[in-house]
Amino acid sequence: MKRSGDPGAKPTSSSVAGPDCCGGLGNIDFRQADLCVMTWLLGYVDPLDPSFVAAVLTIAFNPLYWNVVARWEHKTRKLSRAFGSPYLACYSLSVTILLLNFLRSHCFTQAMLSQPKMESLDTPAAYSLGLALLGLGVVLVLSSFFALGFTGTFLGDYFGILKEARVTVFPFNILDNPMYWGSTANYLGWAIMHASPTGLLLTVLVALTYMVALLYEEPFTAEIYRQKASGPHKRS
Repeated sequence: MKRSGDPGAKPTSSSVAGPDCCGGLGNIDFRQADLCVMTWLLGYVDPLDPSFVAAVLTIAFNPLYWNVVARWEHKTRKLSRAFGSPYLACYSLSVTILLLNFLRSHCFTQAMLSQPKMESLDTPAAYSLGLALLGLGVVLVLSSFFALGFTGTFLGDYFGILKEARVTVFPFNILDNPMYWGSTANYLGWAIMHASPTGLLLTVLVALTYMVALLYEEPFTAEIYRQKASGPHKRS
């Protein structure tokens, strides 16, 4: 979302480094090949650029924020008591999450525009691919929202607003955690549309933060519903 730099000199050095690193197609060490790709991409990125740092911080912070606040609410119910209703408390959290997500998207775009483009991605075909990924991401995010409902999307389970049964309609019948992967597809498509190696690296970070978040969210949510299911048996 910012100004573009000059991509001219970077690809030249990467094209020389490639054969030395990977040793030709007939003798590829894939761990070394992955390192080649990352080194090549990092040749386009200034990790000390303020816009890049801001994007990294917002990407890492957002899932941490909503998990910490939601768990704190589940343990203390202080937000529900402060707002007089678990629904109002959940709505208030959702507003802050949406604002933080807008900030994350802004920082992501600014980081891309402040750093060089990749010439090999700056083509109509790549742009069309990025647009298709962006469209796929929007479909997954919106369909997830309509399937879960507002409170289901914004951690209502942690506020005691539980669903009667597991959601199994589209897109949950074809993919686990479609909201997160739809969001990742959005960022990937946006990065490709901008021919941005910086955007590609930041998209990897988005995916990794979601994967880490799921390691904490899925067991915790499962425990909430396990307690719900066992509740009547304990009272009987």
